[in-house]
Amino acid sequence: MMLLSRNGVRELILTDSNQRYELPSYVFSCLELTKLKLRNCFFKPPLKVEGFLNLNDLELWNIDFRANLCGTQINLPQLKKLSMSWCTNVYNFNINATKLQALIVIRCPDAMLLRLLQSPYLTLICVSFQKPIEDNVQVEKTTLPIMLSNLRKIVVLYLDGFFFKALIAEKIPKWLPHPVNSLKRLFFVDVKLDDLDQLHGALCLLRNSPKLESLSVMSFNMNPQAIYYDVEPASNHLESPNCLDCRLHRLQTVKIECLEGSKPELLFIKLLLAHSPSLQKFTITTSRALNAKKIIDICKDVMRFPRASRKAEVIYSS
Repeated sequence: MMLLSRNGVRELILTDSNQRYELPSYVFSCLELTKLKLRNCFFKPPLKVEGFLNLNDLELWNIDFRANLCGTQINLPQLKKLSMSWCTNVYNFNINATKLQALIVIRCPDAMLLRLLQSPYLTLICVSFQKPIEDNVQVEKTTLPIMLSNLRKIVVLYLDGFFFKALIAEKIPKWLPHPVNSLKRLFFVDVKLDDLDQLHGALCLLRNSPKLESLSVMSFNMNPQAIYYDVEPASNHLESPNCLDCRLHRLQTVKIECLEGSKPELLFIKLLLAHSPSLQKFTITTSRALNAKKIIDICKDVMRFPRASRKAEVIYSS
């Protein structure tokens, strides 16, 4: 490792598939690094660390950011892409990355997202907690309007239901102070349309994203203790005349995966078909748990829904 640090190595991958290891201090002397990938290690930088001034791609998997970092800030002035998955004590990971363009955070609920979301260059964000936030986890609190107010260049947004519920803990306005004009691709994963609060949040994003071209709604049922909601409030809202009082003029493709056929789900499909005049392709994949009769009934219901686009093709798969 010392030899590498002296010879200007630019790409480095360190991994141990068996157990976590102590990250060698020499790594922080590899100042010419442009890409760094670390797996299964304890992250402990020296007290005085200059940072990686040339690093533009950082991938971290199963890293423990120990609590004794003493607030050490790591300067990453050229970092464009940051990916963190299954890391612990992430609130101790204090970085300065003002040019960040892509942020991927998976199973790291205590990540300091507010600081990371401050980059004005972010075009891709993927945040997936994959489980409910525990009370003892240190989580930075933010709201959907606050988060979106900083994302003036966001193109791709991927949100899972557990992070989404944290974003909409407070009441969501119908219209945001500033529309999300740059957003083109939106992914909802395990966002429950049966829940009126989550439905309000989803409709808020649709309403305030006038240039949205692609929407995906997926359900992986990652929570074994799933919450079942009273579907009546969400259904009533979806049936109200001004539920979505705007057209989704740019929306061209929609994917609904693992559809269970609940009333709110079907009404949401009906809403999208009726408000998307440029829609070209609408793909529906039903849940494996559904029997043939239920799938046929869903197809019959969707076929009867009016469509704003004459070119809209509805494709079913199971």
